[in-house]
Amino acid sequence: MSGATWTLSGFGDEIDPDPAIQATVLQALGARHIEVRSAWGVNIVDLDPAQLDRLAGVLEERGMGVSAIASPVGKVDVALPVSHEVDRLGRAIAAAKHLGTRYIRLFSFFRGEGVPVESIRDDVMVRMRALAERAEAAGVVLLHENEKDIYGDTPQRCLDIVETVGSPALRLAWDSANFVQVGVAHPFDDGYALLRPHLEYLQVKDALSATGEVLPAGEGDGQLLETLTALRHDGYRGFASLEPHLTDVNALGGFSGPAAFGRAGRAFRLLTDRIGVTLV
Repeated sequence: MSGATWTLSGFGDEIDPDPAIQATVLQALGARHIEVRSAWGVNIVDLDPAQLDRLAGVLEERGMGVSAIASPVGKVDVALPVSHEVDRLGRAIAAAKHLGTRYIRLFSFFRGEGVPVESIRDDVMVRMRALAERAEAAGVVLLHENEKDIYGDTPQRCLDIVETVGSPALRLAWDSANFVQVGVAHPFDDGYALLRPHLEYLQVKDALSATGEVLPAGEGDGQLLETLTALRHDGYRGFASLEPHLTDVNALGGFSGPAAFGRAGRAFRLLTDRIGVTLV
């Protein structure tokens, strides 16, 4: 299949804390959408209504749509009460409604040091089901990201989550670099066919198996070309969101700056041009 069109987006706060600068750089790369994780140094779930109004105004003035709310929901220890993250999801839903997107990124919980991953499965499922029910009621779609060291960090456990919860409001975001960093040597070979029926969003970065270093798309071991080619063949028509993590990575995310972010955007476009996908 050729002639596919995907919608380019990116994590604005990897460029600069100021949403106006975030939008300017993304537009220079040909994007008309932004994934919102924070603005002015404040996480999306902590922005007050006045700040959300201001952010919406900045994006509207520049003609930018919002692809997803990149919330931190689920990026906490599973020992916290169920209500802790359901309440935070409520704030993410309010932000999604305010900014005009149906997608909210989330995670499937950390565990204490030395705690076997298998032992938290039931607690994870209780929490993910509660979050999905809240999302269903609000008419939004949760995108589970395969973050490092959470329950759903491998293809098999990502599948376990979506099949066990069984909600139309819980889908998957695919991140090749994160799979590489947890020892999935060949993300496309080992996970694509397994997860494709549930895959609704693409986060774009790559990584080296030997060191875990994050690199632009196509420069690491994440099998980006194979994955993108298969998505094109399968008729994918969704978002592709740049999340480069090229100059700094921390527990809450990463940072690249305008120059490195631009490098990541150009690397991704080289791959999509090669396979005949148009980014808009």
